[in-house]
Amino acid sequence: QFVESDDDEELLFNIPFTGSVKLKGVIVMGEDDGTHPAEMRLFRNIPHMSFDDTAKEAEQTFSLSRDPSGELEYPTKIARFSNVYHLSMHFPKNFGAETTKIFYIGLKGEWTEAHRHEVTICNYEASANPADHKLEQITPQTPFIS
Repeated sequence: QFVESDDDEELLFNIPFTGSVKLKGVIVMGEDDGTHPAEMRLFRNIPHMSFDDTAKEAEQTFSLSRDPSGELEYPTKIARFSNVYHLSMHFPKNFGAETTKIFYIGLKGEWTEAHRHEVTICNYEASANPADHKLEQITPQTPFIS
């Protein structure tokens, strides 16, 4: 099974993660012909990316070689891909065919649980309210001389 582009050679994959990922490498498998992608552009943390958004500068761009067996791994710049919660992969061109076919995409990295920060409701006092700070009655222990 494979994914094939519709009208031209461009393909776009949006991959959301359930946690935070440190992406270290990518493997792309295609056929050993003109339908294999020739270039891959990676974008991080742009949810719901569309083809209109691919005009932006990519975090990293790769020139791909034909790899029908999945032996080539393309290492990413770990500093740029250390906290990824959404990955977009854009394949703008192939080796000359009208459509692009991809059989397998492998992602290598480390997954950690996402840190979800919930809303915290805090009340601050400009001055203390004595009714909120109840203390036991203090009786002075000073001796009186009469």
